[in-house]
Amino acid sequence: MNKTTTKACTFEALLDNFHRIPFEERQSRLANWCDLDPQELQILKGVNALPVETAEHFIENVIGVFPLPMGVATYFHIDGRDLLIPMAVEETSIIAAVSATAKWVRRLGGVVTTRALGRLIIGQIQIPRVNQVDFTLQQLNFHKERFIAEANLLIPGLVSRGGGVKDLEFRALDREDGQGQMLVIHVMCDPCDAMGANLINQVCEGLKPSIEEATHEKVGLCILSNLVDGKLVTSQVVIDNIDPEIALGIEEATQFAKTDPYRAATHNKGVLNGIDPILIATGNDWRAVEAGIHAYVSLSGKYQPITEWKCEKNEYGGTRLVGEFTAPLAVGTVGGVTMLHPTAKLALKILGVKSSEELARICAAVGLIQNLGALKALATVGIVKGHMRLHTANLAIAAGASESEIPRLKEELAQALAREKKINVTRAKQILDALRQTEKH
Repeated sequence: MNKTTTKACTFEALLDNFHRIPFEERQSRLANWCDLDPQELQILKGVNALPVETAEHFIENVIGVFPLPMGVATYFHIDGRDLLIPMAVEETSIIAAVSATAKWVRRLGGVVTTRALGRLIIGQIQIPRVNQVDFTLQQLNFHKERFIAEANLLIPGLVSRGGGVKDLEFRALDREDGQGQMLVIHVMCDPCDAMGANLINQVCEGLKPSIEEATHEKVGLCILSNLVDGKLVTSQVVIDNIDPEIALGIEEATQFAKTDPYRAATHNKGVLNGIDPILIATGNDWRAVEAGIHAYVSLSGKYQPITEWKCEKNEYGGTRLVGEFTAPLAVGTVGGVTMLHPTAKLALKILGVKSSEELARICAAVGLIQNLGALKALATVGIVKGHMRLHTANLAIAAGASESEIPRLKEELAQALAREKKINVTRAKQILDALRQTEKH
């Protein structure tokens, strides 16, 4: 499991040249830090990472499995803990960029904190065409406690763990087609450490007959909502004595996103570059989280950035940069793929998390740091330079370089990028051909 801050020197030693050392040594260091056994290291190598026999029970019409690279983001210090962040992702530069940014924040003495704001997910029971709105609301309120009790009888295991349905909320909405009103019942449920989708759907369906009997109305859809604003997570990064020009550039980038939804969409994608790979690595529903975040930032009627960065003066007259992230993050550490997928279980072990809340808070912090790295790059050197330097490995493979040729071709491509300001597969093939001609002579 991950060590505490008293082991900071050990953590620094673990990360020393981590991205440069051979794969086997990286695995060895990881095994020592996270107490992984040889069998778990084999899973990380792809051996029985997801047997087809297991995949057959996850989805229909299985024809194989699709591997993704999985790495660890480094130098994270969140809520007083040193953490390695497992990330499964195909996009070049994400892990490198977030690790470099976390290292920069650490070097500047930045503080990364998180907290959870609520524990409740939402199920929706819809009455699409209400004949008597006042009477129906009266009946719903009168029977509210009975409905809650009935709901909890459907999920005794969750209730025994301290979770279950805690409240019902009722909303009257004007139909967009102008044909009267619909009523929506929000079933507010604490799923404990599960994401809770199946549980809340079961509860909503189970309450349907009682609601129809009490209200004399016809129930329509019964389904969870991915806009889980009863389960928000917030993260904050505070960096003191930062270069004022960099801080101002980052603040201005936020203002751009707040003003223009075209920029906000890309801004938020950058945040999700940090969150989605953790969700994939841990077997969580990243699509649900994305849908919830995008809906949450649109509640005002205008699509907004999910993070905000501001410059302040600190008590010594220097510049302080403060960044904040607040969003719904419904994730799970028990149930479903999370505990059935061998690699997902390993990812949770590497993180050392004990609860879904802790996982959500880590996701929030990593998303905020990923966003900081992107905005810092945009405000200084630009986004292309760093990304293309890391993209040289992909270009080398696409050009047809062998395993032994890739390191040299990467060096040559980096030099070409510095000279020519752009590189592509055609240029990579030209350089590879030239290298091979040189080898012949």
